[in-house]
Amino acid sequence: MTPINPQIAVLCESGKVAYLHGHLPVFQHDQQDLASFRLFTSQMIANGNVRHGEIARAFAVPLSTVKRYAKLYREKGAAGFFVPRRRRSAVVLTDEVKAQAQALLGEGKSAAEVGQELAILPDTVRKAIQAGHL
Repeated sequence: MTPINPQIAVLCESGKVAYLHGHLPVFQHDQQDLASFRLFTSQMIANGNVRHGEIARAFAVPLSTVKRYAKLYREKGAAGFFVPRRRRSAVVLTDEVKAQAQALLGEGKSAAEVGQELAILPDTVRKAIQAGHL
């Protein structure tokens, strides 16, 4: 059992993490469940049960990380911890589009003109040119 402060402690057993107030368990999650860890520690901070520094010391986590997730809880609530991550969009410059862009650039057209004609952003064309893809 690891004390967080005189009232709150944490116990890690059998892949589970249990938070205790005195000797009574108040919350439990899997050891690998990072979202639940961040949520509950942020709730304890928001409720005034623990301080940022106490969480940082007890779990060997940077203080800035603890503050970041406490802020997330204040701004978005519990739902903020379980939002799916944004994924990158599909590749715009397929081999076919690259060939078309290369042909248009070979005709002397600018990156802006190529982008407009192929319905892609001119910056995408410029970045591809700078990276040596076109």
